[in-house]
Amino acid sequence: MRTDKKVTVFFITLLVLIILAISALFIIKSKFAVDTVVVTGNEHYTDQEIIDLVMKGKYGHNSVYLYLKYHNKEVESIPFIEQTDIELVSPTEVRIQVYEKAVAGYVDYLGHYLYFDKDGIVVESSTRRMEGIPFVTGLHFDHVVLHERLPVDDETVFKLILSITQLLTKYGITTDRIYFDSADHITLYFEKVRIYLGTSDHIDEKINKLQYLLPELQGLSGVLHMENYTGEVGTFTFEKDDEM
Repeated sequence: MRTDKKVTVFFITLLVLIILAISALFIIKSKFAVDTVVVTGNEHYTDQEIIDLVMKGKYGHNSVYLYLKYHNKEVESIPFIEQTDIELVSPTEVRIQVYEKAVAGYVDYLGHYLYFDKDGIVVESSTRRMEGIPFVTGLHFDHVVLHERLPVDDETVFKLILSITQLLTKYGITTDRIYFDSADHITLYFEKVRIYLGTSDHIDEKINKLQYLLPELQGLSGVLHMENYTGEVGTFTFEKDDEM
């Protein structure tokens, strides 16, 4: 009888524990379901893309699960992202702080897009082309190593690329690509229009003026010469392509 009583107590205890566990899971699932996500610091990814990358999996939208998964841990490597911090504001609200890698431009090499920073360090190799980052051509190198500088002859070109990128962003201009010739003279491409800027002298004045000229060049094909433009003095001329 005593043995039967012990068995009965054991099964009752086990049943209570199972009920408590199921109740706890139900509460966690229903009361800790994330319905508000705030994403900050992202430029090259949309909010939804960041959410999909961070809150993936069957329980990805549960705040308890997210806390256990990311507490004192980093988010798995995400291209172009230096760091991502996850903060649980409340049982139903999560804040995702994104710290993106500082990217100045990218080159095309052996079927991959190599993204580099202001010092020319290759920070990412990807088959994905990111919007808002300029495509750079005319740089010459014979090999590439991830997390090392692109081996070009003149490393000062990277600071110039960053300066151009920042100016284009400042004036709301998106270029198809930036081309450097052997003397580091600059040409910007916009569909069938090429903007020949020449050297980096007065680059701010040139790109500032360019924002007002581009709408007038839509649908045209040719070269806009701005190499002699200085803002206050100098001229710019448009040379149409020969029609076939």
